[in-house]
Amino acid sequence: MEVSIVKQPSERRDLFVVPVAEGAETAGPVRELSGQVREMIAARVERTSYRAKPGKTLLVQTPAGDVLLSGLGGGREAENYRRAVAASRQAAESVRARTVEVVLAGAAASRYAEAALEGFVLANYRFSKYRSGDEDEWPGPEELTVVAPPLAGRKGRAVVERVQRVRDAVFLARDLVNETSSVKTPTFLAKTAKALAREHGLRCEVWQGERLKKEAMNGILAVSAGSREPGALVQLHYVPKRRPKAKVAVVGKGITFDSGGLSLKPAKSMEWMKQDMSGAAAVLGIMKGVAQLGLPVEVRGYLAAAENMPGGGAQKPGDVIRFRNGKTAEVLNTDAEGRLVLADALCLAAEEKPDCIVDLATLTGACMVALGVRVAGVLGNDQGLVNALIRHGRETGETLWQLPLVEDYTEDIRSKVADIKNVGDGWGGTITAALFLRNFVGDVRWAHLDIAGPAFAEKPMPLVTHGGTGFGVRLVLSYLSSL
Repeated sequence: MEVSIVKQPSERRDLFVVPVAEGAETAGPVRELSGQVREMIAARVERTSYRAKPGKTLLVQTPAGDVLLSGLGGGREAENYRRAVAASRQAAESVRARTVEVVLAGAAASRYAEAALEGFVLANYRFSKYRSGDEDEWPGPEELTVVAPPLAGRKGRAVVERVQRVRDAVFLARDLVNETSSVKTPTFLAKTAKALAREHGLRCEVWQGERLKKEAMNGILAVSAGSREPGALVQLHYVPKRRPKAKVAVVGKGITFDSGGLSLKPAKSMEWMKQDMSGAAAVLGIMKGVAQLGLPVEVRGYLAAAENMPGGGAQKPGDVIRFRNGKTAEVLNTDAEGRLVLADALCLAAEEKPDCIVDLATLTGACMVALGVRVAGVLGNDQGLVNALIRHGRETGETLWQLPLVEDYTEDIRSKVADIKNVGDGWGGTITAALFLRNFVGDVRWAHLDIAGPAFAEKPMPLVTHGGTGFGVRLVLSYLSSL
């Protein structure tokens, strides 16, 4: 799809997309269209009593092409524009539009053009690798333009390039999450990381087998023990051309399939467990984005990859793991495995003394109970870092909500035979999981993103119809770009 930003509306397009605010359905960017088209829109709005509530659209056929009014509601934030334009993708498919033009006007033209572009290109994603092919399946438009007069020219080209690079990073994460677990083994993730490193000039190191034992990556080894697939600790390292403004580590949970191990999940709960490596997928997407954007920040990415299966050699409830930093943990539930592999990666990341660590993990069902499927939890040991991530989550539409690290709850994960245990008493599970992880970051500033809810869409979400969402990629890239 060819994408560009232009100065004025075209005379004709298969589909014009006009984001409109509630109460101003025939004002704003509608005024940028020709007189006859405006009259037809006004008549249709009046006849249908259309109100531009969020996600509500109205299709008007005109001589210049179909015009879609897409509701912003009463909000004028970037996410309102992102979602309004994303909603137009379905309309574009229904009319088989080859050319689509988004019309903005006034202050919105410069302020929200990037969000508008992002909304359409992210909503245009489809995972069709395993579909046999449908002659009626629409491949998407051939051309997408955004009318934003202040950005036409060099500024607009820079915006388009940035959106496309972020899109590529998000789509990599989505593709990996949507891949089947029989394909995307820990070794597959390691090979993907190596290919990414070759393509973008990153440093890459993979530890498996004896090297994991030598480096005391005992969490990954324990979780992998019941599987025929060997676990892996993958490290990616991006160094900017100039002196870095900051040094950041991003860590991702990479459980390529989670059966629960000997603490076996019910069959229904396993249906989407291919997505339990969404944190690692996000880290790969982030590393791709950092390299493509050329950010002036040194970034190390860590993937803690394993398959959690109940084979004959599987770890057992009651086992004790000694981690790289000397801490010991009693394993009382093998289905609380994500924190065990993350502990290895966090130990390693902390040893490099970065300015901060951000980990991403589909860690707890408790977080979904608390926050649903649209919001991720954030917990950490530094309020400034947490606040920054929340702010960038708001700007990108990847919403975070802070949960507290309640010190009293440390008693819930205290073990009688080891330093800590891998599950609490059943309450506050997101908090006790984060308290477990805190044992492995030392004195480094750290934030934990529990993305269990928004990492995977079982039902349509604003920017994705189904499957992996790539949640966290845009948020973290936005944060890193601000340093």
